[in-house]
Amino acid sequence: MHEKTVRVELDTRSYPIHIGSGLWEKYLPPLTANAEVALIADANISGQPWFAPLREKLTVSAAKLLPLTVPAGETTKNLTVFTELCSALAKARISRRGIIVAVGGGVVGDLAGFVAASYLRGIAFVQVPTSLLAAVDSSVGGKTGVNLPEGKNLVGAFYQPDAVIVDLDFLPTLPPRELAAGMAEVVKYGIIKAPNFFEYVKNGRPPDLARVIEKSVSIKAEVVANDEREETGLRAMLNFGHTIGHAIEQTAGYGNWLHGEAVSVGMIGAAWLSHRLLGLPLTVARDIRAALTMNQLPVTISGLDYDQLAPVIAVDKKSTGKKVNWVLCPELGRTVQSTEVPEDLLREAIAVCAGRKEF
Repeated sequence: MHEKTVRVELDTRSYPIHIGSGLWEKYLPPLTANAEVALIADANISGQPWFAPLREKLTVSAAKLLPLTVPAGETTKNLTVFTELCSALAKARISRRGIIVAVGGGVVGDLAGFVAASYLRGIAFVQVPTSLLAAVDSSVGGKTGVNLPEGKNLVGAFYQPDAVIVDLDFLPTLPPRELAAGMAEVVKYGIIKAPNFFEYVKNGRPPDLARVIEKSVSIKAEVVANDEREETGLRAMLNFGHTIGHAIEQTAGYGNWLHGEAVSVGMIGAAWLSHRLLGLPLTVARDIRAALTMNQLPVTISGLDYDQLAPVIAVDKKSTGKKVNWVLCPELGRTVQSTEVPEDLLREAIAVCAGRKEF
């Protein structure tokens, strides 16, 4: 296939997102030529058949290569692992001319990006996403960070990569569950910004993943370019479904539900609140549910409990003062933000997410 390139326009911090097959071999050696390189991957990625050739190419191109492996899974996104990675860079004497190459899913990208933002007050950073979810969402936009026991992504930094390399050859190795999880963010883009794109993906994952990824990152790149640090409120639209989704991840235990799965159920709750508060037609809310189902995503999780989720939602990082900043959808392609969700309606939404209330 022909290579596609989408640019995130941020003045001096602008960068390309390259999408196509065989791209790591095209871009990584030039980007790392004669540099001090820290290669960060998780244990699952380092066992893939393509990883050894990638590492070997970097060994040849770099002046120094420091390979670092972290455990797979969301529980790795913590301050202990972050500190260990920073210490490893310091012991290897990686200088300000160093570059971090993050190869993996969203966990590796978020963690390695925060290391890049923090070590020596910032060194170069390249994202090589290997999951669909990372390719369409977390590798783009410069959000980096780790989790605390009190909540998801509560410590981190806005720090843009120098480049994102989406190599489509990595995606066929993904388990079906992870491919499905990535489609949650894809469906979200259609809901919040692009009704025609929603129509394209609502019947299940299209075979043309290059088109899916290009459209998804184009939407996100436009939003990020206009509100990089969530200062105007525009970027908050990307959090549709994430307020309940993040609470599900935390209370259910990281790793039991993938991020995309939790966000899928969170979007069901957000669609219900949008119906009850903003008049989103019930037919549209049901179309959202059907689209998620057709993309092999969960739309309910049994056992969800208001008394367990509500305290976590209250400390969501999108909160303003004592109020939660909800992203809701009065119609496909448009979002609004609200800090006024009555307790009884939140109880309803969680009951819908748990399958206890008819949608």
